[in-house]
Amino acid sequence: MSAGGCQDGWDQRVMTLCSRDVPAAERFSWFCELVARDMAPHDIVTEHVLDFSASATLLSLGDGIGVSSVVFPAMQSIRSRRLIRRSDPELWVLALVVKGAMQREQGRNQVNPRPGDLVLYDSSQPYWASIATDDVAQSIVLHLPRRTVPVPEQALRRMVATALPSRTGIGALLSQLLGGLVAQGPTLEAGQTSRLASAVVDLTTAFLAGLSDADGPQTKAARRVAQLHQIKSFIRSRLGEPGLTPTAVAAAHHISLRALQYLFREDGRTVGAFIREQRLERCRAGLADPRLAGRSVAVIAGRAGFPDAAAFSRAFKARYGMPPGEYRRHHGQPPSQSRAGQTG
Repeated sequence: MSAGGCQDGWDQRVMTLCSRDVPAAERFSWFCELVARDMAPHDIVTEHVLDFSASATLLSLGDGIGVSSVVFPAMQSIRSRRLIRRSDPELWVLALVVKGAMQREQGRNQVNPRPGDLVLYDSSQPYWASIATDDVAQSIVLHLPRRTVPVPEQALRRMVATALPSRTGIGALLSQLLGGLVAQGPTLEAGQTSRLASAVVDLTTAFLAGLSDADGPQTKAARRVAQLHQIKSFIRSRLGEPGLTPTAVAAAHHISLRALQYLFREDGRTVGAFIREQRLERCRAGLADPRLAGRSVAVIAGRAGFPDAAAFSRAFKARYGMPPGEYRRHHGQPPSQSRAGQTG
């Protein structure tokens, strides 16, 4: 893709860009423009101006939320007050270091993250970063508009340029999600990215709220969001269990059924409806997956928690407008690959 390809920014759902597609003399300026357009303007200093090798995969989840995987050589990157006055997208930026040693300073904080670390920074405040590598460095970067993160700004600003826990708990889950989004981005359908945006915001909020020691109304709301996300993740991991009921979910999280119902009422649906939606969505994804072409509809349904094939077929048709067997045929799986035992 040419240098001009980066000008569309997040307007396209997935973009993969590489400096090799740009004339050698223009590669450094191409990268600077890419960073400015897809995040915010930076002053970049490097010894590799004449042999700059970089690439980027950009995934837009909608509503200003984006994930990018960027590979680049050793450099220093500076976001000054002058550049902030010039342009500020008002983002919270969470970076997962994949490769290379880095230093980052913002506010009164300084951190030396290593591969596997998560680092938060604020596009509205000056910062400095240095990336050292003998080869290339890589970061996966999550861009979240400030308005999407319901945690007090003061609490978040205390966390910028600090080492955030990323190898256990929610931090590990978030790191895995960011890596998975980059890896699977090209395979995602347009309708799936909006659902993923909600999951990304929920999990990031859970992560940051859990690290915040503030106790204002916003943080309390964030903790409810965090708890709801954890419960949803629990449900998704156990969809195939026949004993997955609202009562069982509440007991597993040591809360009352009434408290669980209250959490989901704020989310706009009941616990039972969420379980059913997730089971149907898992079946829909399985039926559309060519790797599962050898599995019958009944097996796919059973593994998602629908032991009654006829009841599943009725529920699937009510949600997606056609029986499961017909849905599978419409999504690229030849009828000859269907096996005995399919319903619909």
